[in-house]
Order: sequence, then C-alpha cells, then structure tokens
Amino acid sequence: MRRRLAASTLALALLLAGCSGDSGSDDPTSSPDSSSTTAATASAEDIAALEAVTVEGDLGSEPTVTYDAWPFTVSAAVARVVSEGTGAPLEEGQVLTVDYVAVSGVDGSTAGSTYGSTHEAITLGDVNIVPQLNEVLTGQSVGARVLLAVPGADGATIMAIEVVDAVTVPDRAEGEAVAPVEGLPTVTLAEDGEPSITPVEGDAPTELVVQPLIQGSGPAVEAGQAVTVNYSGWLWDGTAFDSSWGSTKFTTTIGAGQVIQGWDQGLVGQTVGSQVLLVVPASLGYGDTATGTIPAGSTLVFVVDILAAS
Repeated sequence: MRRRLAASTLALALLLAGCSGDSGSDDPTSSPDSSSTTAATASAEDIAALEAVTVEGDLGSEPTVTYDAWPFTVSAAVARVVSEGTGAPLEEGQVLTVDYVAVSGVDGSTAGSTYGSTHEAITLGDVNIVPQLNEVLTGQSVGARVLLAVPGADGATIMAIEVVDAVTVPDRAEGEAVAPVEGLPTVTLAEDGEPSITPVEGDAPTELVVQPLIQGSGPAVEAGQAVTVNYSGWLWDGTAFDSSWGSTKFTTTIGAGQVIQGWDQGLVGQTVGSQVLLVVPASLGYGDTATGTIPAGSTLVFVVDILAAS
C-alpha cells in the first residue's frame, strides 16, 4: 500500500513490479502489480538465453548490451552475475545505490538509463523487488554488475545493473527533540520509534505544514537525491492508511516528481536524522481522486523519519 506514494518509473516498474517496460504512467497512486511472471521459475531456456547476452564496458560508464538473435524472450524473470564487485560485501536491509541501462528485448534499443543522470536506490531484501534480483545480489559486493531479464506484455526487457554503493541505515530518527506546536496532531513514539498520533479538532490547514519533531544533525536533503525513510500516514481525523514500520523502509528520489508534491516540497531542505510532521492538503496529495482507503479531497498527515540521503 505504501507504494502508492511513488509515481511509476521505468526502474520502479521493472525492479519492483517486473512485469513491463512501459514507463508511460505518471499516476502517483499506482502500485506494482505482483505479476505471476516474477514468481515463476525460470526455465532452462530462459537461463540459456540470458547467458547468451553480452555486457561490455567499464564500471561507472553505460555498458553495451548485445544479443546475437533479437528478439530476446523469457518466460519468467531471470538474473545472473556479470562481474563480482571488489568493495564491501552487501548485507540484507542495506540501501543500494545502483545504475542501470535497460534495453528492449524486441530489438536491443535502449529503453532507459541512469548513467549521466540520477542513480536509483533499492533496499536489498525488499519483498517488493523482483525476487530474482534479491537472489542474485545476495552474497555480492559493491561494484557488482548483474543482468536481470523480465518478461512483459510488450516483450522482454534486459537490465544491466551496477551496484555503486551500499549504506546501512538506522531504523529511526536520531537528533534533538523539538517542542510540539499547538494546533497540530500530537505525535507519540513507541519504544521502537514507531509513531502514532492524537488528532486535533477543527478544520485542517489549507497549506502544507512542515514541522520538525526531531532535528537531525546530518546534511540537508537535496532535490534529486535518493532518500530512505520510515513513515506512517493518517487522514486528518486520525485514521491510519499507510506505514513502512514493520516492513521495509521506503526509498525514493525526492524532489523529482516520484512522490506526492507534499513530500517533494516538505522533505527537501530537511536534515538527515530528522523526524518531520507533514500536513498535506489535498492539492499537494491526491486531489479530488479517491485512492484506496483515502477519500477524495483528503488532507493527509505523515510522520517521516529521514534515515539517509545520497
């Protein structure tokens, strides 16, 4: 449910859903389709097909992906290691900074790339990631390059993925407590740091409210960075609708239209280690469209622990 925060991008569609290379959707309420193709077991033919794909080029630069017999097809997601990294070993739960180039299985044309632009970030072990990607990265090190192929309605897509960095992040905000502000929901933290709120009576604010609850000592978040957070969300009346606590931390590119505007505007400039209360009017959230359990025109309340930014 928490994935409704994110807009659909090529990397999210492939790494999280694994069902299509279509990057045309900009629906911020969309969530990955847990297609049976991601759970299916790759056949011997799928494995052999991916073995026949060649990746050439230096690490840090966009590689060339070639195949001798386009079109390339697979019946299920399949992955393999192209080259092992020489950096620190990867650990489950780490946030991995990755670069990728994706090519169409139809003719080998480039479908997307992060080289020369913004890195992507994924969490190793995230249950929302294509299982084969988690499996192939387990036991590898920073600098590893892997191939992932996924089937799709418009043909298979091949991704050459390079692990640029890996960071172990804390579970909760750490810093100096900020005095509560009257007129806003009261936030209470459980022993493990998970927040709950006591709503306030009266009309919700009509403009974005950004109120630090804990002031972290890390660097300020910049637009375009990959930000990892733990968060919970409620309607203005205190009805809970979403949370990353108890599952997997949420990583997204901030300030780039991949999340609702209230997050893009409210989190840029906040410091790593901070906990921030966001009150997001409908105009910066989901507008006049009902989204899952969120009614149309809803004001949203989030408590966001900013754990890392890179």
